[in-house]
Amino acid sequence: MSTDLDGVHRTVVVVGGGQAGLSTSYCLNLAGIDHVVLERDRPGGEWRNRRWDSFCLVTPNWQCQLPGFPYRGSDPDGFMVRDEIVRYLEDYVKSFDCPLVEGVTAVRLRRREGGGFRVSTTHGELTADHVVLATGPYQVPLKPRIAERVPADVVQLHSSEYRNPDALPPGEVLVVGTGQSGCQIAEDLHLAGRQVHLAVGSAPRVARSYRGRDVVAWLEDMGYYRRGIDEFEDADAVRLRANHYVTGREGGRDIDLRAFARDGMRLYGRLTDIRDGLARFAPDLTKNLDHADAVSEGIKDSIDAHILARGVDAPAEARYVPVWTPGTEPSEVDLSGITSVVWSTGFGRDHRWIDVPVFDGRGYPTHERGVTSCPGLYFIGLPWQHTWGSGRFCGVADDARHLVSHIASERRSGIANGVPWIAGTPEDTFPSDEYWTATRTVA
Repeated sequence: MSTDLDGVHRTVVVVGGGQAGLSTSYCLNLAGIDHVVLERDRPGGEWRNRRWDSFCLVTPNWQCQLPGFPYRGSDPDGFMVRDEIVRYLEDYVKSFDCPLVEGVTAVRLRRREGGGFRVSTTHGELTADHVVLATGPYQVPLKPRIAERVPADVVQLHSSEYRNPDALPPGEVLVVGTGQSGCQIAEDLHLAGRQVHLAVGSAPRVARSYRGRDVVAWLEDMGYYRRGIDEFEDADAVRLRANHYVTGREGGRDIDLRAFARDGMRLYGRLTDIRDGLARFAPDLTKNLDHADAVSEGIKDSIDAHILARGVDAPAEARYVPVWTPGTEPSEVDLSGITSVVWSTGFGRDHRWIDVPVFDGRGYPTHERGVTSCPGLYFIGLPWQHTWGSGRFCGVADDARHLVSHIASERRSGIANGVPWIAGTPEDTFPSDEYWTATRTVA
């Protein structure tokens, strides 16, 4: 498709060609709704450009269920590595008639007089009756201001820039943050024989397997991944929770920071200050390790209860016993012995280009399952947009079907964002959201 977009009008413009945007496109095609997908790079760009060499999924391949394109490989219980994930998305684009335009960045979104929207891009301005924002939550790598105090001769990079141990200068490495990225990068460096210093935060962990099955399989059976955000009393807190750390590396295993420490990794509490060449840490290492273990064991408790209630035949398994405990918690480390710092401190949102008032005081989009208060404007791919799987390979299909059903319903009503709808168009026969909920798959 031509990248000259000036003056082009589409019923729907989808901004973002990752798994969320592509899933939306598939469902729009099924509904016969005219649209275009704008992608600033290529499909899989986020996975290709901002993941390290040994990166792999932490959920089993069988959970890759993009609409019309479930995983069909030979290793459903395995974990796709980075390049396989990229190929999965590239093959998805080839599997249907996706009106994808690559190398185009949306730079401004605003309402159009008389209804609809104007989308200004690096390749011209186009208009649309509806816009679906599928740009994801991980837009701007975040480093704390404290990074400015790291000595100038120490190499610093964000986790999105890390590739492999050999890309860092020889010497010891400080990794800050123990979400999924921080723990997996620390393991990558540790297995390569590097001396790792790890600032441990409050992120929880989960066991890879328990009582004969992957924990993900148990949680799937228990309905965890289908529980809607509206079922939680503390929905805002749920959306902000850190992901449990675990890995799919080499067939999948636990990430046990205590075992790393036993084997030579140096653990600290949260990083609190850098001054005079010293990194200082809070005295909360024991608390953070105990919390991570407690969450993991609590998940096992819920699995035990499920097994008992359903009468499932599952082997018994002994519970986790800590293999290492901190002695006197170290409060500081001399940065003169460290040559690199990897900031695994997450990402922020950048919605400054969206000139539509749909954000709360924290800059978070206000929506109900992706439908905003501005008619015709939608989000998809946000963490916990509706369920744990929203934005992930396992759950984004349901959100895409819901939004496209909503778009089709608006157009069936006779007016969509001020634009008349003509009866008899293909979207008139698009299945209802209730249909998708009942079937949960697209053949």
